[in-house]
Order: sequence, then C-alpha cells, then structure tokens
Amino acid sequence: MTTKTSPLEQRLWESWLHDKDQEAANELIENYMYLVMFHVERISSHLPNNVSKDDIKSFGLIGLFDALNKFDSKRDLKFDTYASFRIRGAIIDGLRREDWLPRSIREKTKKIEKASQELEQQLQRSPNSEEIAVKVGMNREEVETLVRDTLFANVLSIEDKPKDMTNDHKEGIGYIIPDEASILPDEQMIKSELHLELAKGIKQLNDNEQMVISLFYHQELTLTEIGQVLGLTTSRISQIHRKAIFKLRNTLQKIHALA
Repeated sequence: MTTKTSPLEQRLWESWLHDKDQEAANELIENYMYLVMFHVERISSHLPNNVSKDDIKSFGLIGLFDALNKFDSKRDLKFDTYASFRIRGAIIDGLRREDWLPRSIREKTKKIEKASQELEQQLQRSPNSEEIAVKVGMNREEVETLVRDTLFANVLSIEDKPKDMTNDHKEGIGYIIPDEASILPDEQMIKSELHLELAKGIKQLNDNEQMVISLFYHQELTLTEIGQVLGLTTSRISQIHRKAIFKLRNTLQKIHALA
C-alpha cells in the first residue's frame, strides 16, 4: 500500500488481500464509504430530482467493491485514487443504463433550445433564462434546471461506449484507450480558445457564482460543504450553481461537442 494507514486498517488490508476475509472487506468498504458519498453528492447536483440518491449510492458501492477486488497493492497507486475512478465510472455507467432523463424533460429541453436560438437571432445576443422562460411559458428556475440536466446528459453521451466495440479495446469511463493519433494543431487551437472563452465567461459571473464554480470544480467541495464555507443553505448554493451553469452553457456545449 502506498498510503499511510493505521495499524487496524493495515491488518484489514492484509486479511483481505491474503485471505480474502469477507468481514475485512466489509470493514474496508465502510472505511472508504466517504468516497462513494463524495461522488454521490457531486453527481446528484447535476441530476433531476426524480433520480434517487439511493440508486446513485448503489451504483457507487458497486464501483467501490469492484475497486476492492481489482486493486493491485504492488502498484504505485493510492487506493483512494483508484477507487474514485471506479466509483465515478460505476455511477455514470449505471445512470446511462437507467436512462435517467425522462422523455418529458427531453421534449422540454428541445423546446428551450429552439426558443433560445430564435431569441438569439432576434436579440443578436445570447438570451438570459428569464427571456427564455417567458417565451416557452416556464419559470426561470425550471429553464436553468433543464439546461443543467441537458448538459450533463451530453457528457454521458460523449462518454458512452460504442456499441460496435471489439473485445480487444474497451472505451469509456474507467478504461484506457489506445492513442492512435495525436491531436491535430487546429483542434488543439480550437480547444485552447474554448477554454479561454470559458475562463472569460467565468470572470463575467458575479462573485458568488465564481466562488461556487471554483469551490465545486477546482477545490472539489460538495454543495453542502460550499454552503458551510459561504454561510448559505445547500438549496441556495444549488440555485447559484444552476444559474452559473446556465450562463456558461454555450461554451460548455461547444467543449462537449469537441470532446
């Protein structure tokens, strides 16, 4: 093991790795449950309210148990790091299989996208959530929530495994894919420009929105933890996060399309 562990934890690892002691495995799973809950909190913040956190937790537990079974203690790799990849991958794969975005939401997002394009032509600028809400007959919060959900759905689609993949090469979250070609200079330039555009967009957010984006994506805090830092409720932090993502949606959609 490359991480510093307590004597008790070390004994648990030895019992599991050498003897496959199931009780030791159960205690290790309990010990690393915080990794599951961390990813549950982060991923659930992007999902509609109809998606149960218990379901997401179940997917995460599958990933943690998978990590426990496949972890090679001889490699120079921390279990926490390895398990995080497995947990997140299992949650994403589980969500993809369950088709968590209902048809009604997909239909509403198409309506929002159409309205957004029409307003952009009329106004010669990107419309805000209130303008879109008026045009589609929804409230601002619903529009922002639907846009956030759609962006995450795009991420799932991009990271999906191709149906015609061979057994020799597995692609998607949690797998390593062969690097058969280097990134073309023009693609790299476009990607760099998009990241610069995203950075500029973040600078145009208000102070609270910038702070939430930084703490969530850079410092990797959960929405609840961010609320504790800023002295705001988790619900309020969720609103700020949703609004910030809406403002950045155009650039995020471009980045997803290029991925």
